[in-house]
Amino acid sequence: MDIRFDGRVAIVTGSGVGLGRSHALGLAARGAKVVINDLGASTDGQGSDASAAAKVVDEIRAAGGEAIAHGADVSNEAQVADMVEQTMKKWGRVDVLVNNAGILRDKTFAKMTMDDFRKVVDVHLMGSAVCCHAVWQIMRDQKYGRIVLTSSASGLYGNFGQSNYGAAKAAMMGLMNVLHLEGGRDNIRVNTLAPTAATRMTESLMPPEALELLQPETITPGLLYLVSENAPSRVILGAGAGCFAATRVYETEGVMLEGDANTPEGVAAVFDEIQNPEGQKELTDAFQQTRKYAKKAADAKGLKLPWGD
Repeated sequence: MDIRFDGRVAIVTGSGVGLGRSHALGLAARGAKVVINDLGASTDGQGSDASAAAKVVDEIRAAGGEAIAHGADVSNEAQVADMVEQTMKKWGRVDVLVNNAGILRDKTFAKMTMDDFRKVVDVHLMGSAVCCHAVWQIMRDQKYGRIVLTSSASGLYGNFGQSNYGAAKAAMMGLMNVLHLEGGRDNIRVNTLAPTAATRMTESLMPPEALELLQPETITPGLLYLVSENAPSRVILGAGAGCFAATRVYETEGVMLEGDANTPEGVAAVFDEIQNPEGQKELTDAFQQTRKYAKKAADAKGLKLPWGD
């Protein structure tokens, strides 16, 4: 079955260039009406320029699609509210939100200023939260919404010199997990894309041969699936060069230490067993961990808890 977005309205942040542009063109090619959001700032968040967003709008319209541009700074609540208001005036709904806008201010943690740390977190994390919050009630009222947050291998696995970016990108998982739980009853599905792409933010970090393989267009198919009608929810999809993989967080079965054994030395003594991956499971909400630990302790003492296994 073809994945289409006819009648759907999508907002794609940071869509004047790179990955965002590719995502916006992909959505428009499959029938979506698209808001091209781009402040037009430099890669470190300086300045503004409306021309990039306007060019993407022109591309979409030339191909027979519908699009408008908006230059909101995603971390500015008033500007984002205006973007959503203009979208509602134009098309009356918001079905898809792709949080893609971002900046880089790379330095080792020792040399980084807290202003640079804060600015990157503000754009990536707060910008995503601001945009999600601005469309959340609309999607709840519609009983339909598809949201994608953009993470990165730097956030999931770490990357030297990117403590600010890594922290912001790691936060996408936590935001996704909670919005997935809160949005489920209203058919709002929330996923995370973790792309590795050749963009202006990465062109200085990789050799030309790798950049040629990592074009944004090789990633967009995964994004389109994550915002489709039959999309999953609470998935972290790694993507790059046409490769796709799911990233998951597992918890080992673990060990319970009682009484006099529950000491730092006791933890050290069984640390290999604590890390043993056999029987590890993916937990899908915080209380699952609480129940797991409480049950282990209760079983050891022969107690019965009010919840089952």
